[in-house]
Parts: sequence; structure tokens; C-alpha cells
Amino acid sequence: MERPEPEQQQAGMYLEAERIRCLGPWTAMELGRIERRLAGFTVPGTGPVHIDVSALSAIDSAGALLLHRLRCRLEKDGREIVYDGMGASMASLLEMVARHAPAEASLAAAPRRSYLEHLGHVSTGLLVQGTGFLSFIGHTSLTAGTVLVGSRQVRWRPFFKSLEASGYRALPIVGLLAFLLGVVIAYQGGVQLRQYGANMYIADLVGLAMLRELAPLITAVIVAGRTGSAFTAEIGTMKVSDEIDAMRTMGIDPVEQLVLPKLAALIIALPLLTVWADFMGLFGGVVIANSVLGLSPAVFVERVSESVSLASYVIGVGKAPVFAAIIAGIGCFQGFRVTDSAESVGRQTTVSVVQSIFLVIVVDAVFSVVFSEMGL
Repeated sequence: MERPEPEQQQAGMYLEAERIRCLGPWTAMELGRIERRLAGFTVPGTGPVHIDVSALSAIDSAGALLLHRLRCRLEKDGREIVYDGMGASMASLLEMVARHAPAEASLAAAPRRSYLEHLGHVSTGLLVQGTGFLSFIGHTSLTAGTVLVGSRQVRWRPFFKSLEASGYRALPIVGLLAFLLGVVIAYQGGVQLRQYGANMYIADLVGLAMLRELAPLITAVIVAGRTGSAFTAEIGTMKVSDEIDAMRTMGIDPVEQLVLPKLAALIIALPLLTVWADFMGLFGGVVIANSVLGLSPAVFVERVSESVSLASYVIGVGKAPVFAAIIAGIGCFQGFRVTDSAESVGRQTTVSVVQSIFLVIVVDAVFSVVFSEMGL
């Protein structure tokens, strides 16, 4: 390596025969520059290596650790190390770093698990999580029972706050997406039906698809991503800041204070949001049927009332409370699973959304099969 000019005394090193001259500030601020110079640094020969530290303008524990690693690498190659120009304070710092530095073996990559070992590890984690979720459901059910029989006070303020956040404030996004979904179904279905002169049956398609299946499903998915994640983040943040432990210390049950108001509010809000999504989805279908297919709004509404039975409409709205219980339960449960770090809050929030949407779709599929077998 070429020796730098005196006016360019940055953190680094250069080689003179079997002597390494270190210069500049070896501090955490210069860590990247020093590591790049250390990468691939070799000393020719087999004799002792002198490390001259007299030109170091500053050194901290980060720089001392790099110096220690350089020494370990050279000693591993069988070279003897001699320090030149080292003061007592620097020697003490290097000794402390060498005493606490991790061994090379501990820096080695962990061995890869076999497929069966990985499968067992994942299965065990899912079993533990499932058991914890069942315990959470049992605790929540018992607490709800004591509130219903009047043994505990109803938390009205958190309930109305959650009802506003999960219901009223979700109206715009739910309405917009339901309207667009109705537009897409009407347009795509209408293009096919128009080829056979069956334009009027677009009302049957949009009405049955939206009221029975798509409106409750798309509303639940939106709420899972919007409200379920908020439940997880709120409870998780409270756990990181030790507010949950403070509640228990004061004799307040966190499930009663945090979970039940959110659960009750979402069970009420989601069916109402589903009705709103039904209306907006049909409105999107009316717009396309009238503008593209030439079907008047009156004929559209009449066809919907004839093709969609009351049972189909009730089934669609009746799914919503079940979806709400799933979303609120998983959202709150994952919030309590947060550990003491901000990273854990983000991770559990993601898990909450994924699990909620997955279970909502699975339960919706089960409902479809059961109702079909029942002839509904």
C-alpha cells in the first residue's frame, strides 16, 4: 500500500516491509473506512510483525476491537506481534477488549437445520402459539361472562372510542373499495352477458355475489388490515412501555380494560360496515349497468330483489360478527405476544394481519360448504 501524504492523515494503515503503521482516528465514526482497509490486508514474510500505533490520533473500543482482530488474524498465521509506540492507556484498553472480545468459534455461522428438524421446530412453535390462543380465548370468555352478569364494570369509554375508530372512521375506505368491486364485477360480467343479450341478469350476478359473499369478505379483509393491526400495535406498544404490567400492579385486568371493549365494538361495527359495503357495491353495479349496458336503476333494483333471497342477505350479514371475533381476538392476542422491543411490535402486527385474513378466508370457505350442504 502506498504511504499517504501528511495532509491526508485519515484513519487507516500502510505497510513498510514487515511493519504496519496505523494512523488517524481509529474510532466508531471511522469504522467502515478501517474495515475496508483491513479486508484482504496481508503481510508478506514469516518473521515478527511490528504494529506501530504511535501515529494514532485517537482510539476507542471499536478501533481497539479491530486492532485486536488484526492481531488475532496475524497470530493465526503463525506471526509474532510486537507493538511500537503504545502508551499505558492504550495497552489497558486493548487488554480489556481482548478479555471481552467474542471468540472466533462464537462468530461461526450456526449449522443449518435439516428439513425434519426445521419442520419440527415450526410445528412446535405453532402448537405453543395455538395453545396460548386457546388460553387467551378462555380467559376472554370468562371475563366477558363476569361483565355480562354484572360482576364487573362495563368500560364504556374505551368501547365507544373503539367503535368510532373501527366503525365510523372505516366508512370511507370500505365504501370506496366496495363500490369499485361492484364496478369491476358488473363490467366484467356485463361484457360476457351482453354477447347473449342477457344484460338484465347482471343485477342477479352483482346482487348475489356482493350481498352473500364479497361484501362481508372484502369488509373483513379491510378491517383486518386496518383495525386488527391497530389493536396489535396499541397493545404491543403498551407492553413495551410496561403499561400492561402497571395495570396488573394496580389490580386492573388488561383483558377487561383493553380486549373486551375492542371485541364488542368490532362485533357491532363489522355487520354495519358490511351493510354499507352491500349498498356501495350495488351502487357500483347500478352505475355500470346504466352507463354501459343500458339497464335502468329501477330495473336493476327490481332484479336484485327478485334474485337475492332474504336468507342469502342474512347469511352475508351474519358472517360479519364471526369475522369480527376472529379479527379482534387475533389482533389483541398478538399484541400481548410482543416482547420488549419495537421490532417485535412490527413483527407481531404483520403476523396479526396475515393470520386474521387467512382465518377469515378459511372460515368463509367453511361457511360456504356448510350452507351449501344445508341447501341455503
